[in-house]
Amino acid sequence: MIDQATPRHSAVSEMPDELRRDVRLLGELLGQVIAEQGGPDLLEDVERLRKAVIGARRGEVSADEVAEMVSTWEIDRAVQIARAFTCYFHLANLAEEHYRIRTLRERDAGDAVQRESLASAVEELGRERVAELVEGLELHPVLTAHPTEARRRAVVTAIQRISGQLTEYNSQGRGATERAESRRRLLEEIDLLWRTAQLRNTKLDPLDEVRTAMAAFDETLFRVVPQVYRSLDAALGEGSGTRAPLARSFIRYGSWIGGDRDGNPNVTAKVTREAVLIQAEHVLTALETATTRIARTLTAAAQFTPPSQNLRRALAGAQDAHPDLVSELATRSPSEPHRQWLLYVAARIGATRRRDLDLAYREPADLLADLRLAQESLVAAGAVRQAYGELQHLIWQVETFGFHLAELEVRQHSQVHAAALEEVRAGGALSERTEEVLATIRVIAWIQERFGVTACSRYVVSFTRTAEDLAAVYELAAHALGDRAPVLDVVPLFESGQDLDNSADVLAGMLKLPEVQRRLAGNDRRVEVMLGYSDSAKELGPAAATLKLYEAQERLTAWALANDVKLRLFHGRGGALGRGGGPANRAVLAQAPGSVAGRFKVTEQGEVIFARYGHQAIARRHMEQVSNAVLLASSPSVGERTATAAARFRALASQVAAASERAYRALTEAKGFPEWFALVSPLEEIGSLRLGSRPARRGLGAPRSLDDLRAIPWVFAWAQTRANLPGWYGLGSGLASVEDVTELQAAYKEWPLFASLLDNVEMSLAKTDRSIASRYLALGGRPDFEAQVLEEYDRTRRLVLAVTGHSRLLENRKVLSRAVQLRDPYVDALSHLQLRALTALRTTEDLSEAERERLSTLLLLSVNGVAAGLQNTG
Repeated sequence: MIDQATPRHSAVSEMPDELRRDVRLLGELLGQVIAEQGGPDLLEDVERLRKAVIGARRGEVSADEVAEMVSTWEIDRAVQIARAFTCYFHLANLAEEHYRIRTLRERDAGDAVQRESLASAVEELGRERVAELVEGLELHPVLTAHPTEARRRAVVTAIQRISGQLTEYNSQGRGATERAESRRRLLEEIDLLWRTAQLRNTKLDPLDEVRTAMAAFDETLFRVVPQVYRSLDAALGEGSGTRAPLARSFIRYGSWIGGDRDGNPNVTAKVTREAVLIQAEHVLTALETATTRIARTLTAAAQFTPPSQNLRRALAGAQDAHPDLVSELATRSPSEPHRQWLLYVAARIGATRRRDLDLAYREPADLLADLRLAQESLVAAGAVRQAYGELQHLIWQVETFGFHLAELEVRQHSQVHAAALEEVRAGGALSERTEEVLATIRVIAWIQERFGVTACSRYVVSFTRTAEDLAAVYELAAHALGDRAPVLDVVPLFESGQDLDNSADVLAGMLKLPEVQRRLAGNDRRVEVMLGYSDSAKELGPAAATLKLYEAQERLTAWALANDVKLRLFHGRGGALGRGGGPANRAVLAQAPGSVAGRFKVTEQGEVIFARYGHQAIARRHMEQVSNAVLLASSPSVGERTATAAARFRALASQVAAASERAYRALTEAKGFPEWFALVSPLEEIGSLRLGSRPARRGLGAPRSLDDLRAIPWVFAWAQTRANLPGWYGLGSGLASVEDVTELQAAYKEWPLFASLLDNVEMSLAKTDRSIASRYLALGGRPDFEAQVLEEYDRTRRLVLAVTGHSRLLENRKVLSRAVQLRDPYVDALSHLQLRALTALRTTEDLSEAERERLSTLLLLSVNGVAAGLQNTG
């Protein structure tokens, strides 16, 4: 279908041969499928558009000529062409993922320590220092179901099958017959991808989202976590696998999927209960399978590996309690006591999953005790490799995931609690919403009784304004269950600029609450606070929000120190740059000194989950990078450097932030702006994509202000226009307010926060296309807004390049630059198709229902394709 042989820019022409080969192979096979299914004329039209948009990038064809070509096609033909480019992006993304995996493995083949790995952290900080930090190290990713994954699960699964066939095709040492069969299977799977509907016909419900997230656990997380611990253990000392581990389990997963009910009436107490049961089913199945696998391979005979006295007693006790089961195991594994014991453990895990209370484990600690019993017996018998190899991996997995997999967190809006509490205090009949709040608290208590307090105790309060917002949850819990109320860690979420400013005062009031005082006495004075990146960026703009969040971290760190509190900051970062996204390891290193302290908790949202956890090699690299950054950020030497830079450039940053916020608000708070935004973007149509169970907007009708818009569709819609405004708008005015460019350049070189801000803005600018964006902006009939946006873009681009010292965007990030420029023309093709549909829907008054339906299909397909091409939604 698409030939990459003609270079368009140095970044593209430098494409590695392996990547070029895979892109060409997949493109050719897709072209064959298109010709077979749609006819040679469809492929010819796809090629005409492809060549036209490449020509437009070279200045050989005008944008008007491309738009004219697109306008000549029947809508049904335009839909087929949009499908073709969308499928191409899925395949191009797959080829790049394969190349990235090959690169990671090649880098790991030599003796050199990989950059940003756990081993490099040990090399930089020293074994003794890292060993000290590891004692308090906590990495806590939280999976969320925010609607930012545009692909259907069926599409994701089809892509995974193609990925498996591509791996087979590229395997070394395969004969011609085997390669021919792999090519045939590739073609078969690409054919099926083409036949698979790109758009969802039905809206996801919350339990669909839970099951989707479980795929990441089943295929990646469960297997990768012990590999990460093993990497750290090997870096901390020689002989990993033949001695007691020096690394401890430090990763704990959380989940909002099935627990986050803020703005989502589809998440009920029943859903929350079902969500934790689904999680438990998956983790117990995984633990049972892993234990059985290890047991079956542990064929060490008692003659050569005698069991310890404790293990003999344990087997005898098991025989007394369950004679038939243990006798059967002894018959299957005669004179293999360690194997018998682990098979018995596996049977108990299975009973736990089935709720067979006679045989089941009551809690993970009991399972860990049985596994360590086997481990100690093997060590005593001299079988240290068996003790500290796969069996240690299983122990780490139990420590990490328990019987609940991920802590299910509940989130609700403070106003919902206030209204519920008012009803409860009034003593009359309770509304359905208030009954649901109380039912949720009862479900939390049930989860704790079934799986332990760690399975569900955090209750996040959105838009926390005062300590009373937190006290309300405790009072409602007492009303719901009295003395049997669950253990709760009520977590304030500060999102607006004013709330971030007042955060320390709210926490001071929180410490006075009796329930909080009792909890601190029992949890080693640990307090968690969540910071919202999405809404603060939507309110203030990217530059001002970045500094506001940094200052809040400083205040909260000082507050924690003054009150003898162990603070953990929970970073509510989105996937897109306009919502606090970007490289996670750089984000960690940009935090305020002292705010990390070995503990980092962050949301993993939407498409980010599968981007980071869709493949084991990529997931392991991501987790090592973040762990490396947490260790470095917790080091006094790194903290001192950051503090020195922050002190030097604080006034400059404040000046940039203030000017940036003024420019941002001048646009977003202008009269008529929300209505204009709804006209120039596919905002209204995004809700029809059925991306998730959560409604895309607050309220009905056209937005009257930014407050009516959720952060996700705000960012998603701007990405579709190719303007990417939330990721950069205002920074140009902020930089322009500083006369001394050399001081800005110094801040970029010396202060990680400032460097991270500019790098993220540069990435967002690189995904912006001024020419195409201007065509969208013109749809709103407000030349003043259009000029304002384009002038700020020009200013921001010019000054970012001046401060970074780059001659072009992403000059120092060749891989990312290549990826963006490789995709740009093909995203242009989908943008022109989308513009055709959007223009007709916005400007044609006499459209029939059938015409409107077909145009909407074209628009939604193009939205899906652009999201795949940009690899960003919300």
